Amino acid sequence: MEEDAGTLPSKKDFSAWYNDILWRAEIMDVRYPVKGLYVWYPFGFAIRKRVYQTLRDLLDVDHEEALFPLLIPEHEFMKEAEHIKGFENEVYWVTHGGRNELDVPLALRPTSETAIYPMYALWVRSHADLPLKIYQIVNTFRYETRHTRPLIRLREITSFKEAHTVHATWEDAERQVEAALDLYRRFYDRLCVPVLISRRPDWDKFPGADYTMAVDTIMPDGKTLQIGTVHHLGDQFSKTFGITYEDVNGEQQYVYQTCYGISERSIAALISVHGDDRGLVLPPDLAPLQVVIVPIIVARRRDEVIRAAGDLEEELLGCGLRVKTDLREIRPGAKYYHWEMRGVPLRIEIGPRDLDGGVVTAVNRYGEHAAISRDQVAAGVADMLASFRDQMREVAETRMKEHIRTADSLADAAESVKDGVVAVCWCGSAECADAIEEQVDASILGTDVRSSEMMTSAGTCISCGRTGALALISRTY
Repeated sequence: MEEDAGTLPSKKDFSAWYNDILWRAEIMDVRYPVKGLYVWYPFGFAIRKRVYQTLRDLLDVDHEEALFPLLIPEHEFMKEAEHIKGFENEVYWVTHGGRNELDVPLALRPTSETAIYPMYALWVRSHADLPLKIYQIVNTFRYETRHTRPLIRLREITSFKEAHTVHATWEDAERQVEAALDLYRRFYDRLCVPVLISRRPDWDKFPGADYTMAVDTIMPDGKTLQIGTVHHLGDQFSKTFGITYEDVNGEQQYVYQTCYGISERSIAALISVHGDDRGLVLPPDLAPLQVVIVPIIVARRRDEVIRAAGDLEEELLGCGLRVKTDLREIRPGAKYYHWEMRGVPLRIEIGPRDLDGGVVTAVNRYGEHAAISRDQVAAGVADMLASFRDQMREVAETRMKEHIRTADSLADAAESVKDGVVAVCWCGSAECADAIEEQVDASILGTDVRSSEMMTSAGTCISCGRTGALALISRTY
């Protein structure tokens, strides 16, 4: 691609900024000739690898990774009526093999319940097999008819982590829902992305689930992005697919299940929450490159500076850091621009003055400078990276708080929702939900909100005046 022609739009114009940063920072190429399908650049894929390795590390503590087929026979896909109704307009169908029409049409998975659960019916036999906790990271396909956007609304979701668990009782499954939410909190904490967790209204739950808990974050334009879901499936799917176990008394019982997923929307959140007008801002643990060394070369001391930069790179590589020395024959300012666009957490400048002073100049991605003694450089770099990660988390949390309001009337909610999430009281009725969503021009995001900063006491519904409880309203992607 061309080297960094022009500058990013201001992040105040979030849509333009987001579209530009994907190609300028080499995250995704949107020019693939099928709507809603995009190509990962190597640099973007390197970010993806680190994000999903973080997720794998958390899951592998008590889950096992597997891989189920992409193609689902029509007769299996159509078994669970409520589930299918939720996806019927989004399914891609394979009807031919070569030139021959297939006897049984095959669905490209929009999600994998109907691919996985026939196998669970074969695998689960007794209470000793439970709980069963399996996940996979795969691509899924949904015929999205709304406006597509890279990483956010796709026809091919390239990086869908879905976990599917099996339990002896409804209560065991409920405990797994809470465990999954805790896992997602820890995952997003490592991304330094603050989240809101709430229970989706019944009309917005996963098709076939008893209830759905969702994880959202607030994007720079004030809209919320759903970046994770956890579903309590009850025993509905086990009855459909015949998943039973023999209990301690020798009786056959239907199992209870959960499923929970995260997609590359997690990376959209990482980009959007932290990025600025100069490009990406990446947490040190997730950045493909943690430190870039920029030699400040003066002709008569060129070899000395380059040799010092090489020694420094070797030392930091020996500490397990991901480091690169930029020796391109371009001006230092162009190098700064290039690596800031790609979110490198720390830049080290080393030139004749640094050599003479026995220091290096370190600059974090927020532009904060520090001189580090050359003989303490490994410890100094580690401290700066840790401090920068903490700064990122604090900045993101502060920004989220700025986008959360409370309202005690429809008029207040309609005004406040233009810039973020609004906490209101709602009686829980569908009639009031319709009135609120119509008059506020936003959606009821969820109830049972998991945030210590939200009001929790009962109040009066902003639509009907009856007793209500906390609900969140927002405009969504």
